Amino acid sequence: MDLDFQKPDELVKQLCERLRKERLTQQMTQAELAARAGIGVNTLSNLEAGRNVSFESLVRAAMVLGRMNELESLFLPKLDSVDDILRYEKSASRQRIKRKSDNA
Repeated sequence: MDLDFQKPDELVKQLCERLRKERLTQQMTQAELAARAGIGVNTLSNLEAGRNVSFESLVRAAMVLGRMNELESLFLPKLDSVDDILRYEKSASRQRIKRKSDNA
């Protein structure tokens, strides 16, 4: 259990700084990364500043920087037992979540 709680804005700031550092480590300007990712320079600037941009823009930048493995590992199912695997396989088909009753 992770007890290192962060506020969403703190996590966004940290991830955006990592993105900027990765770009600089690979010796790319914002213009170069944006062009290779197929996004605008302003979009990349907003991404690095933590402003709202599309998730696709983040994915495109990560692809160019060679960091897709990290994104691909997001939200993978935690399968620690046979029961977890069976539950995951059962839930893999499309399902609707029942709404909770207001009277409960």
